[in-house]
Amino acid sequence: MISFKQLPLEAKAAVAAGVVFFSMMLSRSYLAEKLDLRTWRWLLRLQMALFANALMLIGSLHVWRSTVTTFSRSSAASSFCFMPWKIAVFMFLALAHSSFFTLLFLVAEEPYFFSLAAYTCLGAYIILIFFLFTLGSVEQAYKFLAGRGAKAGTGNKNRTAIKPVLAVMLTVALTVVGLLNASQPPTVNSVEVPVHKLPSTMNNLKVVLLSDIHLGPTVGKTKLAMIVRMVKALKPDVTVIVGDLTDSEAEIIRPAVEPLGELNSPLGTYFVTGNHEYYTSDVSNWFELLKSFNIRPLHNENVKIVSPKSTDDWFCLAGVDDIEADVLRYSGHGMDLKKALRDCSNEHAIVLLAHQPIAAKWALQERPDINLILSGHTHGGQMFPLNAGAYFLNPFFVGLYEVGQNTFVYVSPGTMYFGIPMRLGSRAEITEIILRSP
Repeated sequence: MISFKQLPLEAKAAVAAGVVFFSMMLSRSYLAEKLDLRTWRWLLRLQMALFANALMLIGSLHVWRSTVTTFSRSSAASSFCFMPWKIAVFMFLALAHSSFFTLLFLVAEEPYFFSLAAYTCLGAYIILIFFLFTLGSVEQAYKFLAGRGAKAGTGNKNRTAIKPVLAVMLTVALTVVGLLNASQPPTVNSVEVPVHKLPSTMNNLKVVLLSDIHLGPTVGKTKLAMIVRMVKALKPDVTVIVGDLTDSEAEIIRPAVEPLGELNSPLGTYFVTGNHEYYTSDVSNWFELLKSFNIRPLHNENVKIVSPKSTDDWFCLAGVDDIEADVLRYSGHGMDLKKALRDCSNEHAIVLLAHQPIAAKWALQERPDINLILSGHTHGGQMFPLNAGAYFLNPFFVGLYEVGQNTFVYVSPGTMYFGIPMRLGSRAEITEIILRSP
């Protein structure tokens, strides 16, 4: 039987990830009710950071071997540039690994430079892993098709050296492009949606949709203030925030949230939870903070949005808790559509706020009479190469979907970004939804 010491480093990292994951399961089952909320919250987030780092270590070993070890066996090792290159690769990997820990130690009103650098390296790390894997696969396919899989000549050595150089060059280029794209203000996308049974007096009613702002290590007060100014310029009748507003505890990041108090939509501003609100384990405090800014959380509940022209005309605006609350067994929370749509009959139009597209799918299976669902969560993939995964994992990816004759789903690509300050193949968005009566 092979001992742990005899295992390759990648296998040891995989074992470590498994141990951390098992400890997370044990903590949720046996420690959640025994520890005070603050300690439990910190322990859970620490375990998540350690789990992510253990998985990343497998990729980091591959990056080191591809970009350092490969050249240490060639004439490049004697170059005066080789040692600075080794240090640069080590620092790059160290920063990428440290990004997850900034959620625990480096969250403030405005992002720290270290957090921005760490998450930028994490984004570049993901791109680099993708290109190393892709180019390696192409190389192996070429060898197989050329019938030289068992031969090792000078040409093969040259191609082995070219692969990491090309991967690094592509990574640097895409990282710069991604940073520039994410630094731009979100685009304003105006979408007209016909809403069955919407009263004629509410035709052209304007709903501004925000999602996935992710206040935390890389998004702070300045970015949020910019978003609020853009929303106010649109003069919406209703503003809705469909989850993932934050990645931190309310007390820590309260100063960064203050611009939300300037939202003054005449028919109200509403909020539903996303999965990241439950990762903070601080939902109750966030509800109270948002209420102090005159933003109403819809905690499996609904409100009547009454026409400014006639008090007899209205539609039902409902919101459900994010489905992650059920996974985390978050006390008092979880998607409850029946409760959320209580007293919302099919005689009036129904608009539902549900953070994840999968929750939108489940809601329509239970209540096909819902006319419009507003979601987020996917970020439009946020950055290459994550776009493909987000596309296949969600029943609705981004944009407007017509489901049946009288039902639409709109998925926002997100108003900011999560952690990594990059956008590749997607664009941050503030959505202006114009409701049309039939």
